Amino acid sequence: MAIRTTKTRLTGMAVAAMLGIAAVAAPAQAETLRMAWAQDATGLDPHKQTAFPSLRLLELVYEPLVRLDSKLQIMPAIAESWEYSADGKTLTFMIDADAKFQNGAPVTSADVKASFERILNEETGAVARANFLSIDGIDAPDANTVVFNLSQPDAPMLTAMTDINAAVLPASEIAAGSVGTKTVGSGPFSLEKWDPNSKATLVANKDWAGGMPGVDGIDISVFPDESAILAAMRTKQIDFALMNDPLIATLVPRESGLQLNREAVLSYHVLQLNPSRSPFTELGVRQAISCAIDRQQILDTASLGEGRVTGPLTIPAYASDPNSLFCYTRDVEKAKKLLADAGYADGFSTTVIAATGEPPTAASEAQVIQAQLAEIGITVEIEMMELNVYIDRWLKADFDMAVALNGGRADPFTMYNRYWTKAGNLQKVSNYIDDTLDSLMMKGRAETDPAARKETFAAFEKHLAEMSPWIWLYNSYNYTAQQDNVKGFTPTPTGSLFSLSEVTVE
Repeated sequence: MAIRTTKTRLTGMAVAAMLGIAAVAAPAQAETLRMAWAQDATGLDPHKQTAFPSLRLLELVYEPLVRLDSKLQIMPAIAESWEYSADGKTLTFMIDADAKFQNGAPVTSADVKASFERILNEETGAVARANFLSIDGIDAPDANTVVFNLSQPDAPMLTAMTDINAAVLPASEIAAGSVGTKTVGSGPFSLEKWDPNSKATLVANKDWAGGMPGVDGIDISVFPDESAILAAMRTKQIDFALMNDPLIATLVPRESGLQLNREAVLSYHVLQLNPSRSPFTELGVRQAISCAIDRQQILDTASLGEGRVTGPLTIPAYASDPNSLFCYTRDVEKAKKLLADAGYADGFSTTVIAATGEPPTAASEAQVIQAQLAEIGITVEIEMMELNVYIDRWLKADFDMAVALNGGRADPFTMYNRYWTKAGNLQKVSNYIDDTLDSLMMKGRAETDPAARKETFAAFEKHLAEMSPWIWLYNSYNYTAQQDNVKGFTPTPTGSLFSLSEVTVE
């Protein structure tokens, strides 16, 4: 039978009730929310951005067809309903007739078609392209209906469409080539001004189909570090802050008048190896590094133990016991033997790159890794750099090793197919693929039975950990801090700040 979902867009007090939080009446006069973070967006094209600050900013301006709520359930966004055909090869969306772009134009099926054609165009460099390769064609039979014709059943595609990297843009802006220089979305706020690494000004979109946001706007300031953010919150210069450093965030509950939101997230800290470069081309070298790493020590040192050691799959419904994966118990002697068998009994020298302040734990993680690998004869030089430089190097795979914080997704396929399938658009970053990984990913993509999908992805995770192209470390928490008079924010496992559209300042 066809799978059909129809939901009404829930806003305001309805959302509060649904999420189980206290409904708060809007103040007589709305306020501007003063917000801060220590890392700014690196660009404004929602189809191309990978940096967390960029995604957090753009999700307030643009909208996908559907989005995830705080329980990882799919909810309406631009689309008010959707339906899979009985054979799973057609996915049809009905667009909310009230959805408008911030230039006043209605959101139509032509905009959806143009947006996904842009994502699928390899020249765009869209980071989510690999999620949508089963799209054979897109039909727009009328202004409010869009039909995706698929080459095969694709169970995770709907989840992939919740990502801001799948945002719907105006067809006119795509044709004009202005995406990334102008921001014309359909979200709750318009970006009025952006001074990179300094300030962003968001203004409430009064025509947003989700209803008028609870504040008139959001002023986002970029602070030099999170200690400065906490100091500004103490003196009530800032209402709300995104915090990534557990060393600072864990101080917030001690401050009167401040509230810390602490949410376990799907993103993961990882040591990425580059298997296209010698000696990481050797399986024994990669496995030796995995065996030499004490993941719990890295977690305890860099993040005060705020998190848990994890394998590749951080999604609660799919996660395995890390102790069941290859060499998750540190074994220095095994690491030395693997190195010797690979022809590196005397070790070697290499370099690891890390971004300054993104995440704030990156330098500490790199230092612990450096010390641990020294015990098996691997000399590691740490190269710290600004986030935008790091992202450029990362996208070009211009590194031996990289300390990274990568985003999680609510489905294993959408989380990893861009890295670990032969057609993955970030396969050039991971630089490793084999038939086993690719076939397991394809099998999980087509499978609809939950138990069978879990079994398939468990095999995928086990094989990936054993091949050790990357060394997964831990996943932690997303922290936001707010003044007591800020009401209505709901943290999510994806780290989304979208519920700022529901916030009020009393």
